[in-house]
Amino acid sequence: MTFPNSKFINIASYVDSYFIEIGEAAASVSRQKMELAADILTKAYTEGRVVYSCGNGGSAAIANHLVCDHCKLVRSDTDLMSRIVSLSTTIEMITAIGNDISFDEIFVYQLRTLARPGDVLITISSSGDSENIVRAALWAKENNISVISMTGFSGGRSSKIADVSLHVEADNYGVIEDVHQSLMHILAQYVRQAHMDEEVIKQRKF
Repeated sequence: MTFPNSKFINIASYVDSYFIEIGEAAASVSRQKMELAADILTKAYTEGRVVYSCGNGGSAAIANHLVCDHCKLVRSDTDLMSRIVSLSTTIEMITAIGNDISFDEIFVYQLRTLARPGDVLITISSSGDSENIVRAALWAKENNISVISMTGFSGGRSSKIADVSLHVEADNYGVIEDVHQSLMHILAQYVRQAHMDEEVIKQRKF
């Protein structure tokens, strides 16, 4: 059953139902897979590898936001060397590739240009089936680049390609994207605090 599946007569009841959906969606995410994702990112940040992120629409906004939290935040009060690039923010490259080649190539073309074995790709896609996301994930897997996927709905192809699939069981774009945003924050904050002194943690706001 989808949400919403009927008209709401007031926003208060919609708010209550929406937050119930958020809670259930968040509970559906595998904690074991979150641990695996944190391990991959910790290794990358310890070794100075590059982590690439990509997404379309609202997922592009999360991919771009990820740069801030996984770079500046993760480096604060730690000895980690996080290096983050969002493939969704390079508007000049995106429009050139989309216009001259294909919109399906906008992410994988950039990966071919920039990525190296040992790097990491985080794909963010509610459907998990956007062609440009799938092509990027496939190329990454074929070139020794770890893939972490964030998906919703049925998970799509990218959830099957990924080394770690962070799947949100929900069928509402807003709910899925809200949880994806939370997963992005959780990974950054968890990795950061794991590399901070206990007393420093008490003095900081996360």
